[in-house]
Amino acid sequence: MKFKINRDHFSSGLQQVLNVVGSRATMPILSNVLIEAKDGFISLTTTNLDLGIRCRVVAEIQESGALTLPVRKLFSIVKDLPSLEVELESHTNHQAKITSGTSIFRIMGIGADEFPPLPDFADEHSFVLPQGDLLRMLKSVSYAQSTDETRFIMNGVYFNFEEGKLTLAATDGRRLAVTSREMEVSPDNLGSLILPAKTVGEVERLLGQGDQVRIAFNERQVAFEISVGGEGKEGGLSESIYLVSKIVEGNYPNYRQVIPKETDLHVKLNRESFANCVRRAALVTSEKSNSIKVRVHDNLMEVTGSSSEVGEANVSLAIDYSGPDVTVAFNPGFLIDPLKALSRDEIIFEFKDELSPGVIRTQDSFLCVVMPLRLN
Repeated sequence: MKFKINRDHFSSGLQQVLNVVGSRATMPILSNVLIEAKDGFISLTTTNLDLGIRCRVVAEIQESGALTLPVRKLFSIVKDLPSLEVELESHTNHQAKITSGTSIFRIMGIGADEFPPLPDFADEHSFVLPQGDLLRMLKSVSYAQSTDETRFIMNGVYFNFEEGKLTLAATDGRRLAVTSREMEVSPDNLGSLILPAKTVGEVERLLGQGDQVRIAFNERQVAFEISVGGEGKEGGLSESIYLVSKIVEGNYPNYRQVIPKETDLHVKLNRESFANCVRRAALVTSEKSNSIKVRVHDNLMEVTGSSSEVGEANVSLAIDYSGPDVTVAFNPGFLIDPLKALSRDEIIFEFKDELSPGVIRTQDSFLCVVMPLRLN
C-alpha cells in the first residue's frame, strides 16, 4: 500500500473515527484503525465490537492495499507533521513508513485480515431525515438518559417510528424528556429501537456536517449514513460517514403513563429568564441540600435555594399568573438541563401541587416531566 495525502485531510479523517476506540481495548487490534487504499480514497475504520465507524478521505493512491495502525499514536503523529504533503507506505512486516518534509516515522501495525469487519445487515426499516432536525431532537432529550448500569434498558434514547411521526424519549426514572416530529412512516416500515448512550454521543458529534442522515435498523443493530458537506466537503472527506451500532435489546418502559394527564396550572415563561433564576438560586445549594423551591403567586414566581453550609438565595420573576399560591421543590439540574438544551424562547411551565411532577413544554412537540422533591 502506498499513497499521498493532505496532512489536514488525513488528520480530520482520523479524528472522525478516533472516539469509538476505548482507552482500554480488550484486544490490540481494537486499538487500531483499518486503512484501506483504493480508487482515489483511503477508507478509515475503527470498532469496539459494539460500535463501528468508517469514513473515506481523498488521497493519491499509488499502490492499493490495507493495513491497521494504532489510531491514537497515528493521529498524534499526523497532526504534528511539518509539511502538508504526507506519504504513507506499508511493508511486508506490517510496518508503515510515514514521510512528511524532513520527518520520517516508522510504525508497527497489525495485518488487515485480523481486523473485525463492520457488519453488513439487511435493514428492515429505513428512514431519511434532515441532520439538523435529528440533532435538535437528540440534544433536547439525551441529558435525561439513565447512567445506572443496573437499569441498562434506560441507558439510551428510545426511537419510535409510528403514527406518521418519529418520537424520541429518554428517562432515568426521575425525569422524562420526549420530543417528536412529523414524517412519513408507511405501515410496513413501523419500528422502534433503543440507541445506546455511547452511540447517542457519537451521532450528536457527527451530525451537522451535511444535509441528510439515513437511519436503517433491524432487531439487533442500527446504521447511520451521515452525509458530509456539499461541493466544499470538509477535511477532504467523501460524501458520507457510516456508523453502525448494536442496539439495547429489550422493551423500553411505557413512558406515556408518567406524563401527567392533568396539570391544572400553567405559566408562560421566557426560557432564558427562567433558566437564570434557577441557576442563581442553585448557587447556594450543596450536595447534601441539592434542591430549590419554585413558588408562584399573584403574578410572581419566586425561586429560592438554601443550605446550612452556604446560605440563602431568593430570585423573583414577574409572570402572568392569578391562580392559587403553590410551592414545589425540584433538583435544580433537572430544570436547567432541558432549558439549556432547547432553542425556543418561550416555554410553558405546568404544575398542580407540591406532590405532583412539573412539566416543561414548548409549542413544537417537546415536553420534560420532572419529579418533585419533598418540601422541607
